[in-house]
Amino acid sequence: MIAIINYGLGNLGSIQNMLKKIGYSDVIVSNKKDEINKADKLILPGVGHFDNGMSKVNESGLLDVLNENVLNKKKPVLGICLGMQLLTNGSEEGKLKGLGWINAETVKFSFEDENKNLKIPHMGWNYIKNIRQHTLTKGLDESFRFYFVHSYYVSCKKESDSLIKCHYGIDFTCTVQKDNIMGVQFHPEKSHKFGMQLLKNFVEL
Repeated sequence: MIAIINYGLGNLGSIQNMLKKIGYSDVIVSNKKDEINKADKLILPGVGHFDNGMSKVNESGLLDVLNENVLNKKKPVLGICLGMQLLTNGSEEGKLKGLGWINAETVKFSFEDENKNLKIPHMGWNYIKNIRQHTLTKGLDESFRFYFVHSYYVSCKKESDSLIKCHYGIDFTCTVQKDNIMGVQFHPEKSHKFGMQLLKNFVEL
């Protein structure tokens, strides 16, 4: 069973519907500790401001159960969009500490010179590159494109935590992976067949 964590932010229904579309129906949207403890895998969604996201996590009372399931029980977890940023130590967007599951910082796009006319947020479809082999990237190649909406990106302290990159003014990490912890900056639930493949890979972990 997959539990989509309901802490008050994110496209919960869209993610659940996409999982059902690929034939996986054993999925719940939950903020209940007992249900999260019973799940085999977790998805941490999120849209919006970093501090608001961390405040919601803290206020939900789910921080301890998330840490227990991810760090101690080693259940696979997938952060999506803001959910990926929350995996890091913190963000330039706010002052609160992140979950700290990935040794990384979330930083704002800043463009100069030939890229100064690039719009922020980075919004729309973009191709991926520098794809490291992992179960989550099975079948993915540089013909795959995903849908993005973000002004901040994750900068990993260790290159080995970067699973996939994307180019928008700079090469930036759009997918992270460390042990059982994974995150994607793009929205697989809005990325049609490309997102379906990635979610299928996550289900099959």
